[in-house]
Amino acid sequence: MDDSSLREKEEALREAISSLSPDARKRYYQLEEQLVKDPDTYAVLNYFFAAGLHHFYLGKVIRGLINAILMLIGLITFAVGGWVLIVLVIVIELPQLFKSQKIVRKHNIDVMEGVIDELNREQS
Repeated sequence: MDDSSLREKEEALREAISSLSPDARKRYYQLEEQLVKDPDTYAVLNYFFAAGLHHFYLGKVIRGLINAILMLIGLITFAVGGWVLIVLVIVIELPQLFKSQKIVRKHNIDVMEGVIDELNREQS
């Protein structure tokens, strides 16, 4: 997803927030404070890609477990070629470090769109 489509989604999100009733808007901002993730925290956790912590941070438990298991297998079998598995995980995960701002921004937009949909259902 490119920056222009993220900006469009953010603008649509702002418009949807402004159309909420005052009580729903207050509830939205309370939920936003609880649910929005910090890109810097994601990036720091990504430095420890060996454990897949950044996936857990965004709620992607299965991907985090896969990452952690692959790295563990790579460490256990390091002497007999497990290092290849470790390098493979690093090659797959490294680009996410450089795209952490965009990844978390998209995640936050998606989560908050879900919150607005839920609030709109409650209002109906």
